[in-house]
Amino acid sequence: MKVIGLLGGMSWESSAEYYRLVNERVRELRGGYHSAHTVLYSVDFAEIEAMQAEGRWDDAGQELNRAARALEAAGADFVVLCTNTMHKVADRLTDGLGVPLLHLADTTAVAIKAAGIARVGLLGTGFTMAQPFYRERLAAHGLEVLVPEEDERDTVHRVIYDELVHGVVTEESRERYREVIARLVEAGAEGVIYGCTEIELLVGPEDSTVPTFPTTRLHAEAAVDYALGKASLPPAV
Repeated sequence: MKVIGLLGGMSWESSAEYYRLVNERVRELRGGYHSAHTVLYSVDFAEIEAMQAEGRWDDAGQELNRAARALEAAGADFVVLCTNTMHKVADRLTDGLGVPLLHLADTTAVAIKAAGIARVGLLGTGFTMAQPFYRERLAAHGLEVLVPEEDERDTVHRVIYDELVHGVVTEESRERYREVIARLVEAGAEGVIYGCTEIELLVGPEDSTVPTFPTTRLHAEAAVDYALGKASLPPAV
């Protein structure tokens, strides 16, 4: 089994989900007492969040590059960045890195295409929904990506940062997300990406009338499949 390098802490709430999902996948595939070979580097999200808010993406990329190199030095055979938003600096993170990055958007695109879907709605942080880095990566796989209107993007983002990263889950916010999802479906989305690792703490497949693509679960399962030699890295674009 390859050693999975988990680069987490953004937030630790979602990183805990990664650890759980990775080990559940290993247990499902190998049974018995088996668990995953992992190395975890967890950053201080307060520092990363400040860099996001101030637009200091180069500094954030440098910090995550340092963390990824630490994972490599600790024996990781590949890196799993446990956050959608920070894939904005994926190129900087992998600069000089000697092991591959399992890119979250690529694993998501593979799952969407396997489901026969071409047009998807995207929920995530304001950065992920509004900026091109994530949507363009999906588009390069042949997918059409729809995002909510600006006021709805603000709501989705606020719930993530003010509630979910702090472990706060409310029925009121769940209902707001259901409304946003419904409008994406009305706009033509054939599926919906839960494109922030915390979103899966709030909504599930039962909250949408079309298929959903939970990126945390998809990423974790792809990491295990690669670690066990059951799958190759998804094609990069």
